[in-house]
Amino acid sequence: MHTNRIKICTVVMAALILISSTALAHFGMVIPSDTMVMQEDSRTITLSLSFSHPMEMVGMELDKPNVFAVSANGKNQALLDQLKPTRVMEHAAWTIDYPIKRPGVYMFHMEPQPYWEPAEDCFIIHITKTVVTAFGDDEGWDAELGLKTEIVPLSKPYGLYAGNVFQGIVKMNGKAVPYAEVEVEHYNQNKTAHAPTDYMVTQTIKADGNGVFTYATPNAGWWGFAALNTADYTIKHDGEDKEVEMGAVIWVYFHDWK
Repeated sequence: MHTNRIKICTVVMAALILISSTALAHFGMVIPSDTMVMQEDSRTITLSLSFSHPMEMVGMELDKPNVFAVSANGKNQALLDQLKPTRVMEHAAWTIDYPIKRPGVYMFHMEPQPYWEPAEDCFIIHITKTVVTAFGDDEGWDAELGLKTEIVPLSKPYGLYAGNVFQGIVKMNGKAVPYAEVEVEHYNQNKTAHAPTDYMVTQTIKADGNGVFTYATPNAGWWGFAALNTADYTIKHDGEDKEVEMGAVIWVYFHDWK
């Protein structure tokens, strides 16, 4: 009997460890092939849209988004119909080749379909954006897109070195969110980054009373910032009203100092 109890406890402990190790942060992702298009660069960038745990390189399925668009030079262009299916981290994702025809600051954003997460008993919607500048234009990188929730950058979201501070304002319904929680993760594309403990896979910070957060990246590459709040509406799942985690996500690339 004593042996059986030990076996049961061992199984339970193993299950708890598995659950804790897989409780990873979710990130909507919009990753362009270039963030600063110069005269000598290709005039077409490729953007990849996915949903994942980027530090651990664990992918999830991304159904075709409800919205994918770009805002540049005072105009908004819907791009949803131009998306093509692809695979990212062995899961369904989307891609597009977008021609850059004139100088400007191009703000791409995606609003996905609600994602049901049984482990959290809620739906997840991460409204995700990234910024690309082209041919010397350097105006308007701090513009608001008027999204349901978004991170408005206070630091230029391109041309940054690793170690630079990045700041942004968390907004929801156009208003700053005091003390918003912001999760930060590195896109570990080449799988060379290793967190010493599970606590360091996702860095968590809080905005101040004005909704402003500050973070200095320790190394080069893509970094995602996800400000998480609860939506002011629910979505039914199996006949029950479930909360919706609204994430304002921005992806920023940091360069090595040479």
